[in-house]
Amino acid sequence: MFDELNRGSGPIAADAERASGFRYSQRAYLVQLKQIDGPIYLLDPAAFDFDQNLFKPLSVERPFIFHAGSQDLPCLRELGLNPIEIFDTELGSRLAGVERVGLAAVCALFLEISLAKEHSAVDWSTRPLHEDWLTYAALDVEILHDLWQKVSAELESQSKSEIAKQEFAQVLRQPTKTPKIERWRSTSGAHLIKDKRQLAVLRELWQSREELAQKLDVSPGRLIPDTSIVWAATNKVSSRSELAHSKGFHGRASRTYIDLWWSAVERGYASKDLPELRLKAEGIPNHRTWEKRFPLAHQRLLVGKAVVDEVAAQLKFAPEHALTPDTLRRVVFEFETDMTMDDFRNRLIELSARPWQIEALAEVLFTALQSVATD
Repeated sequence: MFDELNRGSGPIAADAERASGFRYSQRAYLVQLKQIDGPIYLLDPAAFDFDQNLFKPLSVERPFIFHAGSQDLPCLRELGLNPIEIFDTELGSRLAGVERVGLAAVCALFLEISLAKEHSAVDWSTRPLHEDWLTYAALDVEILHDLWQKVSAELESQSKSEIAKQEFAQVLRQPTKTPKIERWRSTSGAHLIKDKRQLAVLRELWQSREELAQKLDVSPGRLIPDTSIVWAATNKVSSRSELAHSKGFHGRASRTYIDLWWSAVERGYASKDLPELRLKAEGIPNHRTWEKRFPLAHQRLLVGKAVVDEVAAQLKFAPEHALTPDTLRRVVFEFETDMTMDDFRNRLIELSARPWQIEALAEVLFTALQSVATD
């Protein structure tokens, strides 16, 4: 397979299927590859024990075509596939001004074909894989070359090919997200808890669920849902039996692992390490507080948004593609009256703004922010 792919020419269409919502890991449970006028290859990484060098024999000198590549690249890199150039038909469609960019939607728009997506949310870790699932997976890469040609032509017609090239390169450069500190705080409903002891119970239950989910390679929510964790944290339970018979505490594993959950509740009740109700904010303050706390920064943000919106409207795509909201907020909040144009450009570069963004926005945005600073 790899020898034939390496002998080919032109970009390779690629896709991966994960078991999101079913498994703890984000591994690829099926990888689909195809070159122009070549066969479709379906590879089962599980059959190779998810070997991290599985794709090392495949040359990456040619571009790879993805649809929403940022979703597939992490699990493919775990298997040794590290493209150095990509074309992303989903991101390319966004840059072309397309509103609905799911694969089925863009296929209908550019190729005038109806693509069934009824198997998009199935458990791809199932073995053996059903025949109709494999057919579905094969179709995802079969149409990518045709879609690539259409989206490329549309970007060229709008003079956005260079913009797209830089955006695709940024997808490849995007670093792996750093896990949040105290991830248990992301539990749905945790923000409503105003008691430190209850938060301690929630923390212990979340951690126990996380460890069990990782051990069993099962999505945490399939063991007990967040609602059960919040219920157990906010309702005083006096015994293991009471917890086991509580309607508010439910889930597939709520009774099977009742000893584990009760131990977590007891640890929360006994803990001397009570968490703060809120984490101390890092970085710039939340922009929702600027109007009252930082009125000048708030005015600059309104002006900056207007500039970004205008550039985005001229380019006929969403404002976040002209400049991400986070980057805009940072340069706005950090803006100083004595800042030079070179300082401003360099800060945009530090925040990963692409050359085309700097060319389109830096001068006009800098001037607009200066006008607020001197009003």
